[in-house]
Amino acid sequence: MKIAYFDCFNGAAGDMIVAALLDAGADAEALRSGLDSLGVGGYALSIEKITKQGFAATRFRVDLDPSSDQPHRHLKHVVEIINGGKLSVAVTAKAIAIFERLAEAEAAVHATSVEKVHFHEVGAVDAIVDVVGAVLACDLLGVEEIICSPIPVGSGTVTCEHGVIPVPAPATARMLKGVPLAASDETGELTTPTGAAVLTTLASRFGAIPAMTMTAVGVGAGSREGRSRPNILRVLLGTTGDAGSDADRIVQLETNLDDVSPEIIGYCQQRLLDAGALDVYTVPIHMKKWRTGVVLTVLCKPGDADALERIVFAETTTFGVRRQTLDRHTMHRRSERVTTPFGEIRVKIGRRGDIETISPEYDDCRAAAIEHDTPLRDVVAAARAAWSVQSRDS
Repeated sequence: MKIAYFDCFNGAAGDMIVAALLDAGADAEALRSGLDSLGVGGYALSIEKITKQGFAATRFRVDLDPSSDQPHRHLKHVVEIINGGKLSVAVTAKAIAIFERLAEAEAAVHATSVEKVHFHEVGAVDAIVDVVGAVLACDLLGVEEIICSPIPVGSGTVTCEHGVIPVPAPATARMLKGVPLAASDETGELTTPTGAAVLTTLASRFGAIPAMTMTAVGVGAGSREGRSRPNILRVLLGTTGDAGSDADRIVQLETNLDDVSPEIIGYCQQRLLDAGALDVYTVPIHMKKWRTGVVLTVLCKPGDADALERIVFAETTTFGVRRQTLDRHTMHRRSERVTTPFGEIRVKIGRRGDIETISPEYDDCRAAAIEHDTPLRDVVAAARAAWSVQSRDS
């Protein structure tokens, strides 16, 4: 499993998160292309290597065109922008989940509804770019789980559209409920609402650096100057597992459904799989008042849980989703191609110690069975036999 650990020793902001991921190796041109697909104008991106208070870092900046009108936006407008981009289903779902978290926090602060929230600063184009950029950069790096250090928030006050407010900003404080905070002697706003929204939505947990083999380090520069420490954010990329097996953590989402048609459940399952779920399945049950129903279960990576939970709430009639984190041990996997009388077939090979499991790819076997008008079981058997010969001769 590929892990990204955010070391927020001097706070976090949206631009710093994107910059750190770019510094760690995310493809800048692919990131630009994805952001351009949103169709939002009035800004220019600046990505450059700099030295920040003596440390080499990357700076990611959104330069706004002062002559371009950037209106305040409601959540529905932001969602429309993100849905209109040429992004994967998983990236789209996570970016929307981040803005929904922002909207919920702002609504609570201002005693209004999510639909009526004006995002103000965080609804501006630079926040959209930062949020989508952060999710897209993680996707480009193949990050499967995000873990974060305790977060320092700073002290003092900050000036925003509502006037002078205390640090942490009210919306930031709400989003950090339940998150361990770190003490800091720096004054000012160290963690912004956008930074808090990204990390609290995507991170599976907060704490010390996990056991992993480190593969890359990225340093993102912020816009402010630190007084006692450099204003930078560090991300550590690494992998877990060994040559014989992989160990990781997954999240299990579950809900009981007794008033949803099978067609709706099937549609929901497909949406969940398209959005990155590892597996989705249902089990028939009998509920109270002798009603028949199903348990809908979703297995996913920790960083995908919030976005997938949103799909369950949106597509079913459930009023609650159970969630638990599970330790998982899996075989080390690889894929190879074998040549059969029905053409090339991919096979998955799983190994754990001296145990080996072979599984021909269903889609390949199905396509070959249809093309050759042959029973599926014969194609599967041919693929297994071909692998047996190939592994013996190699």
